Amino acid sequence: MIEDGQLDGSERRRRRRRRRRQPRGLLLLPHLITTANLAFGFFAIVQSFAGRHDLAALGIVLAALADAIDGRVARLAGTSSRFGVEYDSIADIVSFGVAPAMLAFAAGNLQVLGKAGWVMAFTYTVCAALRLARFNVSPGRYKGRFEGMPSPAAALMIATTQWFVSFLREEGRVIVDVPEWMVAASVVGLGLLMVSPIPYRSGKEIDLRHSFGTLVLVVIAFLLVLVEHSVTLFAILCAYALSGPVDWMWRRHTGEQLEEMPVAPAHVFEPPPRG
Repeated sequence: MIEDGQLDGSERRRRRRRRRRQPRGLLLLPHLITTANLAFGFFAIVQSFAGRHDLAALGIVLAALADAIDGRVARLAGTSSRFGVEYDSIADIVSFGVAPAMLAFAAGNLQVLGKAGWVMAFTYTVCAALRLARFNVSPGRYKGRFEGMPSPAAALMIATTQWFVSFLREEGRVIVDVPEWMVAASVVGLGLLMVSPIPYRSGKEIDLRHSFGTLVLVVIAFLLVLVEHSVTLFAILCAYALSGPVDWMWRRHTGEQLEEMPVAPAHVFEPPPRG
């Protein structure tokens, strides 16, 4: 999509007429969903401060659901805009940059590490902000892949880890307390995966209409989530977090190359799709 300043007068007038014909509620709906994303992220931060870590994890999961919906709603309604892209990124920084770092800091008891604890948690926030900024400039180098781990996936990794730990404690399983330095190192590792050049698969390439095997796997995963969401979601996010480095090392070993995206002309700016 080209910025309005680069359009001729007739094209700008056509866009204005098209927007005026759309119901105002339809124009606002994507922004309201993005606001819900932001609200859930703020909720997660508040719950982390209050010591209700499972509720904080729930806030991050709900923020991820809102983030997955708002862009699709905007595209279906034909209301995508540069403002929506920027607003979505700001909400994502709170929900997937600040909220997960606060949850890890509080639930992982990182305050016992002193300055090192909050610096390592802040490193995650910085990496998430850099990841989102890079995505706004360049969605990715390879077709059907993200460059670096998506920030919602990294945030969900932290949230589902909290749920998984709570599940083990509730079930009375024997579990060794994870040292604070290991929690901090894991948080930094997730941050580095976000800003790394390692390609990660995009969920948008999943074709449920023409791939029966993929549809079966999705249905099985959905049923397992219904049975025990804490374990299933944690396992799915762990597999996704590891899939990028494993796939990258396998391609280096086999020499297989990914299909690269065409490079857009330097004078044309096209904001990435929301969601």
